[in-house]
Amino acid sequence: MSAVSEAVTSSAMRTREATVRRFALTDTIFRTATRLAAILVLVILGGVAISLFAGSWEALSKFGVSFLTTEAWNPVTENFGALAPIYGTIVTSAIAIIIAVPIGIGIAVFLTELCPRPLRRPIGIAVELLAGIPSIIYGIWGLFVFAPFLQTTVQPFIIDIFHGIPGLSSLFAGPPYGIGLLTSSLILAIMVLPFITSITKDVFDTVPAVLKESAYGIGCTTWEVTRRVVIPYTRVGIMGGVMLGLGRALGETMAVTFVIGNAHRISASLFAPGTTISATIANEFTEADGELYTSSLVALGLILFIITFIILAIARYMLLRIDSRTGA
Repeated sequence: MSAVSEAVTSSAMRTREATVRRFALTDTIFRTATRLAAILVLVILGGVAISLFAGSWEALSKFGVSFLTTEAWNPVTENFGALAPIYGTIVTSAIAIIIAVPIGIGIAVFLTELCPRPLRRPIGIAVELLAGIPSIIYGIWGLFVFAPFLQTTVQPFIIDIFHGIPGLSSLFAGPPYGIGLLTSSLILAIMVLPFITSITKDVFDTVPAVLKESAYGIGCTTWEVTRRVVIPYTRVGIMGGVMLGLGRALGETMAVTFVIGNAHRISASLFAPGTTISATIANEFTEADGELYTSSLVALGLILFIITFIILAIARYMLLRIDSRTGA
């Protein structure tokens, strides 16, 4: 009887050891695969940075720091400066985010706290469908519908209102072209709005119901619950949605190309035509017939890469500061 028990025990131990080895092998394979995936991302990112730097070296070595501080862009004389595209990229993206963030958060609050339940899903789907519209459709709509509307109604009205007011008169000065920096910013705001709204709504839904019910139970209003409970609890997710929208705005090409005017100059007026880094590359890369011209366009791509990296790094640093102050 003891021999049978020993045989059963030995068989069970061997089965257990085989199972442990199998689990260990699976865990090792999984850990190695995920590590390789993370390393692959870094390799691709480094490869992109190196290729951009190598392609832009000729322009950077010839123009130096003046490439970043010069507004001129003349392919005939091969005199290139990136200041105007950098200015247009930063201004249009900043205005788009300033417009889209409060509207997106407001829509998310409405869908999660105020909207009647039968309407939540249809409105949410309608907002998310905006993200699926191709950018060229936004560009065509902006050029043939939105820009003429701004030219004939909104821009003349704003020019008349702010005429003679120091600062604002120059910010909204000039003839109403319809196209320009402000039009491009509005189109970008519409394009990034569904990303911000969708992500913000999803993170709002993760707030435990007991937190909101407790706040309502002590007499808080919807505004107070949103401000004191929902937004602090989901600040990291909201920041992620904002950064996703900002990344989309910085790199958007076709829609901006249609409505910004594609003028390599800096103007104080938001109604004036301008350009962005991505629009310049899209417009002129096929026409770049010289090595210096091509290198200058690649240098613009490198600058956009660096700007995006810096903005994301700053956003991550802000999140760390917020977490450290709140003790999260």
